[in-house]
Amino acid sequence: MKDSIIPRPARKNWLLNAGIAGLIALAAVGASCEQSDPPTGKHVIKDSGDLVFSGYGWKIKSSTTPVGPGPCYFNGDSCVWVDKQGRLHMQIAYINGKWQTSEIINTANTGYGTYIFTVDSDISNFNDRVVLGLFTWDNNTFIEQGNSEVDIEFAKWFKASDTLMLTTSVQPVSFENSTPYAERTYKPLMQVSKLKKTSTHAFKWTPDEITWASYAGDQYPGTEQIASWRFDKSNQSRVKIEGGISSKPIVIPKPGATTNARINLWLLNGLPPSDNKPVEVILKSFEFIPQ
Repeated sequence: MKDSIIPRPARKNWLLNAGIAGLIALAAVGASCEQSDPPTGKHVIKDSGDLVFSGYGWKIKSSTTPVGPGPCYFNGDSCVWVDKQGRLHMQIAYINGKWQTSEIINTANTGYGTYIFTVDSDISNFNDRVVLGLFTWDNNTFIEQGNSEVDIEFAKWFKASDTLMLTTSVQPVSFENSTPYAERTYKPLMQVSKLKKTSTHAFKWTPDEITWASYAGDQYPGTEQIASWRFDKSNQSRVKIEGGISSKPIVIPKPGATTNARINLWLLNGLPPSDNKPVEVILKSFEFIPQ
């Protein structure tokens, strides 16, 4: 039996300007590539090392040595796939004597606008060493913009009893800074039970403010908001320090020419889950709406 992944048609005009030719080419690779069904039913475009999820092309992060975040081993072959319903599966799994994690990187460059992630599995009770990250990043903006990072994260941060699973942040918060910048991160009060079923999480990034909103269900905006936060230019500028190098002072970081959306599932300090159990998270969709 042969299978391929065909992305849904791009719906936004911005894709025409952001390189839709590349996405069409990626789709063509998926359509023409003959591949047998893996025994687990995974459907990944293995010959390109990429996958198509929610109509977007994504690179799959792989590493044979521990790298950040964590640092962790990232497995691009066994821990990430898209099922026949078009849903993204990401895992933390014990493979070949190592705990291995997962990350995907959007191939489209994005900037100011709204980033929407819909999670289709129970994320209400992670192990205290597990982190799910929905965020932006840019390898080339450290000095000017502290890597242009805006975060939605689900984690207990080593506190097994913590019920405030959601953390919203705008970097820099804390890297090698002597004291974390507390005003740049927020853990909203929310009913953690709302994370047991499908939930949608988004942030809108503009030059003057960033706003976060979470909803029960798969709609944005939804009818039942479960969390929110706002960060604006009235806050103090901060410096990111990493590897002994300091960025310029930043209030709201700007996106760079190579900023993109990323999704990862990883382990704090690269440590095994304290319950020694694998983890799987399913995402139903991702969407970017430019400002």
